[in-house]
Amino acid sequence: AAAIGTSLTPTCAFTPNPRRRVGIHQHGNGRMIRSGMELEMSDGAKEETNFFAPLLNKLMQNQYSTPTKEPVETEEQKQTRLRIERLAEIELGEVRRQERVAEDKFGYLFLFALQLLPLLGSDRVESIIYFFGVATVTVYLGGRQEVVDKPEKISRGNALYAPIGASLAIGGLYLLLKVGIDITSLYAILVTVFGALAISDIGVPLLRNAFPGVDFAAAEVPVPQVLADKLDLDKPTLPLDGLVTLGLGVICTLVYWAPAAMEQKFLISNAIAWSLAMVSLGSISLGSFQTGAILLAGLFCYDIFWVFGTDVMMTVATKVEAPVKFLYTAPPSDTPRSYPFSVLGLGDIVIPGLFVRLMSKVDEVLQPKNLSYFNVATGAYALGLLACFGANEMFHNGQPALLYLDPSLVGGTLACAAVNNQVTDLWDFKEEEDDDE
Repeated sequence: AAAIGTSLTPTCAFTPNPRRRVGIHQHGNGRMIRSGMELEMSDGAKEETNFFAPLLNKLMQNQYSTPTKEPVETEEQKQTRLRIERLAEIELGEVRRQERVAEDKFGYLFLFALQLLPLLGSDRVESIIYFFGVATVTVYLGGRQEVVDKPEKISRGNALYAPIGASLAIGGLYLLLKVGIDITSLYAILVTVFGALAISDIGVPLLRNAFPGVDFAAAEVPVPQVLADKLDLDKPTLPLDGLVTLGLGVICTLVYWAPAAMEQKFLISNAIAWSLAMVSLGSISLGSFQTGAILLAGLFCYDIFWVFGTDVMMTVATKVEAPVKFLYTAPPSDTPRSYPFSVLGLGDIVIPGLFVRLMSKVDEVLQPKNLSYFNVATGAYALGLLACFGANEMFHNGQPALLYLDPSLVGGTLACAAVNNQVTDLWDFKEEEDDDE
């Protein structure tokens, strides 16, 4: 038998009897028993033993008990669970989008009403009202819209090199036109395909608000099993709202390509361009104020150079016909015009609109007490656009809109920050990084 000597510190209440030794013997049946133990314990020691005994027993049980095995999730079960979670996430996002469209319903109704303006006339006043209303309201609605997925952030390096990439793109198109290679049809096909998808996406919350009595969250349309297998669907059905808006996008694309003069269908082209603008504003983020300032400064120089320094911008804008610009029929004139429309480029809405949308995030984080950055930025965009139209009327030639919009936006928001005593906070502002980044 092994003898185990016992040595306890003075803080312990156990007092071993020196006349006996603690021995541990093994019975023939394999059980370990104690023999010859005599302990003299005070009352406090007994209470302490009674307190710790259940805890020690539980620890011994946990040590020698066999752990319960959790069921292992198979790869197929994991993929099914992830798809279900993704569908739930999408539906929550669509609910947020629907609620935001309901809040901004008057803005969307105003945009719809503007499409009736060409019926009143094609004078210069009507075209300015149309462009100003469409551009300003689109920037406002795009800055407030909810999205399902987090937008892609533009890095500072991308913002820095954006004018170079844009110059290569527009310069390449210009050279192709000059050597007699017209890629207008191919370019327009690509744009209209993306336009149909943009209408399908941006149309879902509009459709849900137009027909509030329909439960689009549960409404589904059965599809052939072959199609379900190709799309990797859990069940052979597709959401009703997505199919309806996709059908609307396809119809707009077909009308755009119908053999009719553009003067008869330019509003369809504008609808596609508007959808592309809204989707772009929701899927791209500047990420920080400094990135936005760099992007606006670079494209400020880009726009001035290609409009005032060359004929590249005007040539591409009038020769390449695709729904990447807003059109309005030009007023009647005694002298024939080479292009029958007044034009507002899509970039003159999207690029400043990204900055305005960033200001809505600034409002959420900095919580300004005096002036809203988003409201000031929207007003600054409107003033810059009016200045551009005024210069156009004064000099009777095409104007680089970013020449007026970019200083108005950056200067206006910095002035707003000064009023709010948050200049440093605004300059250093960055959107929070995602956990998975």
